[in-house]
Amino acid sequence: MASLGLSEREQAGCRRLLELLDTEELLALTDTVTNRLVHPESRQEAIHAIVLYSRSVEELLKRKKVYREIIFKYLATQGIAVSPSCEKHVLIDHVKQYWSGPLTTHASASGEKKTQAESHEDSQKSQQDDIHNLGEEFCQWFFELLNSQHPMGVKSEETWGPQHFWDDAKMKFSYNTLEKNMEEYVGAEMVSLRLLSLVKEEYLLFNPNLHASGLKCAMSPHGLVLVAVAGTVHRGNSCLGIFEQVFGLISCPIRENTWKIKVTSLKIVGQNALEPGMQLERPSIKYESNQLQELYDGKELTVFEPQKF
Repeated sequence: MASLGLSEREQAGCRRLLELLDTEELLALTDTVTNRLVHPESRQEAIHAIVLYSRSVEELLKRKKVYREIIFKYLATQGIAVSPSCEKHVLIDHVKQYWSGPLTTHASASGEKKTQAESHEDSQKSQQDDIHNLGEEFCQWFFELLNSQHPMGVKSEETWGPQHFWDDAKMKFSYNTLEKNMEEYVGAEMVSLRLLSLVKEEYLLFNPNLHASGLKCAMSPHGLVLVAVAGTVHRGNSCLGIFEQVFGLISCPIRENTWKIKVTSLKIVGQNALEPGMQLERPSIKYESNQLQELYDGKELTVFEPQKF
């Protein structure tokens, strides 16, 4: 019969993971785990109580206060690449597997150090692939849903609306046909309605280029996923020009596998405003992934400045 309580490895891992919680959430979790019998006076006392009174890793990580995003962030800090769309129980399995080994120590042999470096590089590449897949899935979903609002579009079972945006969402929209124009919108309702009007009232259809050159994705240290996509804009049988749109996505903490739009920047350039030599067939994103990360300043989310075509 297995003994109750956490192993040394699990205790060390739990402490690191719990450090990612806000103090208020940490104290609330302490109340739940100890049945309000322990009243910690500091974060460290709270973490100690939670680790001491948790009977198993699974019991602790399944607590509602231990959000899916916290587990994902912990795995990322440990260099373990998992898909950002993984459900909570899958993330828990990854943590349990990671904690099943002994405590890691600094490598003493150069060969072992090299192996760890190579492993980290592979992990980073795998994580970038997962983020790119998430961006591709998001763009397919977003533009299919938006285009379905066209009077002649194929209707979607899903409803377009502000529920796909955070309440304080921001949008910057610039378009260059005969002259340059710039509009800005704040709030889920306003952003949602402006995008809707482009398709429903102005009869535009967006055709994103989801190949390598037309889609770039990155993730900030705080979990904001940045997606930049380029494509062509159509009305009826006419191709009017090209567009570039950048999205800042944040995962919903209470609905697993759900990402909502925090900020977006849309730029449309008409054919008559295109620079000489610009190809209309397959517009591409000029940003590199590291440049995308720089669009997020680490302090607050901003409305991005559109890329120059």
